[in-house]
Amino acid sequence: MGDFAAKLQLYFSYPFVWYALIVGLLIALCSSLLGVTLVLKRFSYIGDGLSHVAFGAMAIAALVGLTNNVYIVMPITVISAILLLRTGQNAKINGDAAIAMISVGALALGYMLMNLFPSSANISGDVCTTLFGSTSILTLKESDVIICIVMSVVVIAAFLLFYNKIFAVTFDENFMKATGIKANVYNLIIAIITALIIVLAMNLVGSLLISALIIFPALSAMRLFRSFRSVVICSACVSVTCAGLGIFTSIMAGTPVGSTIVVTDIIVFFLFCGLSLIIRRKNV
Repeated sequence: MGDFAAKLQLYFSYPFVWYALIVGLLIALCSSLLGVTLVLKRFSYIGDGLSHVAFGAMAIAALVGLTNNVYIVMPITVISAILLLRTGQNAKINGDAAIAMISVGALALGYMLMNLFPSSANISGDVCTTLFGSTSILTLKESDVIICIVMSVVVIAAFLLFYNKIFAVTFDENFMKATGIKANVYNLIIAIITALIIVLAMNLVGSLLISALIIFPALSAMRLFRSFRSVVICSACVSVTCAGLGIFTSIMAGTPVGSTIVVTDIIVFFLFCGLSLIIRRKNV
């Protein structure tokens, strides 16, 4: 026990561990806020679609030799979120078809670019790192942490500012339109915030695992709570706790950061399912 405490104290004496925790917890918090809305609107797969777009954008950033790929990944992902929303409203192309069309196209384009113009000799390693996350979360610089904090503040502030409108568009979009409120504007805000979250989470869990970071905390919270506010608060608590435990376990056990966080989310989901069954049986 003494050796474990000493090892823990040693790890937390390094700044990169604190940087990883700060960034990881902020990303988890931001991801959980819109997860509930996306699940209830049956549009949860948008996270997966935009993450594939971000993968393609990262390939373009590597092609042009940008050291900080956020300057390309961010605008491309935001623009894709807007196009995805507009295309999904087209009567000829359903929302799920639009997501599949954009995500698969971006994924194929990104992989092709990485093969045609490799930035390193280890192409398969680069692809695996981008898809499933990397150790870059443990090599963050102070500037990276500041960028993450600023973006997180923007996401949280936007969610709190438009909370009532997001609630309304989640449950009764047709009523909003009937009362003269432009529901499409708030759908657009949701799409843009989701795109920002995707860009934030890329280095933490990778493009293929981002959907889990958005969806699992929301689904866990829905096992126990019914009101929108309670589900959002519980989802945020679950997401932040799982991210902290995942990063801590990853550092101590040497496991992949993104996968460890997602597995922690899955375990908590099944725990909440068990609690839900126990509560229902007691109430019968």
